[in-house]
Amino acid sequence: MEKYIARGYVSEIRNFGNLMFFILRDQYKKEQITFFKKDNPELFNKAKDITKESVIVVTGTKKASDQAMNGYEIIPENLDILSISDAPVPLDISGKIDSGFDARINYRYVDLRVPENLAIFKVRSKIVRAVTNFFDSKGFININTPKIVSCGVESGSELFEIKYFDKVAYLSQSPQVYKQMMIASGFNNVYEIGEVFRAEKSHTTRHLTEFTGIDMEMGYIKDPEEVYNVLEELMKYVLTEIKKECKQELELLKVEIKIPEKIPRIKMKDAKKLLAEKGKTIPAEEDLDSEGEKMLGDIVMEKFNSEFVFLTEFPFSKRPFYHMCEIDPETKQKITKSADLIWKGCEICTGAQREHRTSVLKEQIIEKGMSLEDMDYYIKMLSYGVPSHGGAGLGLDRITQLMLNLTNVKEAVLLPRDPERLTP
Repeated sequence: MEKYIARGYVSEIRNFGNLMFFILRDQYKKEQITFFKKDNPELFNKAKDITKESVIVVTGTKKASDQAMNGYEIIPENLDILSISDAPVPLDISGKIDSGFDARINYRYVDLRVPENLAIFKVRSKIVRAVTNFFDSKGFININTPKIVSCGVESGSELFEIKYFDKVAYLSQSPQVYKQMMIASGFNNVYEIGEVFRAEKSHTTRHLTEFTGIDMEMGYIKDPEEVYNVLEELMKYVLTEIKKECKQELELLKVEIKIPEKIPRIKMKDAKKLLAEKGKTIPAEEDLDSEGEKMLGDIVMEKFNSEFVFLTEFPFSKRPFYHMCEIDPETKQKITKSADLIWKGCEICTGAQREHRTSVLKEQIIEKGMSLEDMDYYIKMLSYGVPSHGGAGLGLDRITQLMLNLTNVKEAVLLPRDPERLTP
């Protein structure tokens, strides 16, 4: 008979004197190891000194058992102890005791042994694969852009300054400039999955100082709807793939995925009217705060039975200089051809048509109070012929958080970074 090999962490130990059970856990399953003292006293004595979370390899016979969790047990003939764990383990792997979030991250290498926590990253891995497959099927070219840069494209206060030999450099806030550079280079459609850094002193359940961005840019677009349509297709595809590929993980995490039929579009001015009806007043030039996003998510669910909504036509005062603009004929306000994609009341994406005409771009740079000299590199990039274009940036961490109904975005990140945490 072929011998059965089981290996993993000892998650439970039950010693009844002459009979001992181990529950052995690996990445995929749990199995029962049964030791009988009378059958193999030497092996039994070797096993009884093993502590919980020790790593072992067992070779033996797989035997049917109505009492075991999977309908079988393993009767060992050989026991190889790879590592003995110190006791007690600093976290409760069973999940019955709340160890506290800080302790969980401090001992992340133990915390991730919890099957539910491991399931989060199995799903996240499948999300990355689904995103890659989607863009590949649409003819997008994958790019990798520098993360050490000479200047930023967003607020200067959000830049991490670093020493770069005899120069000052920064960690990249966004691949925005490089995405557009590729469109100017003749790449029709590009995407990147990479790290993004923001020196935001935010202590919320949705912000990080280092996160994983999913960025895309498209050339030859007629209007921003072309960007929104691709984003809608992307989310439908990803949700469909996860629902199909991660049934076991979703069941373990008690998550039900809803795939949207059509994502509604709501203009910012109309969203503010809807919020005002619910008692939330937001000035014309202001963006929605987190409470406003949550309320809008509830309204959209009620009106359209949709967890998603594109919030469109943001005021120029709240958008970067490179967004294409127009004048709203009703309000006479300068609005951008841009949108946020909101899911379950939380923003996961910003998309827009870019301003590719350098004459207009210079005006918008000046209007934002920025220096044309400082932005000369950006203007030059678009000065030798560039198609109309637009794109978007999504947050992989937030997508994972919202998909799996996690209370904190840090749970969706292996080793999260915030204003205080730099380890492990």
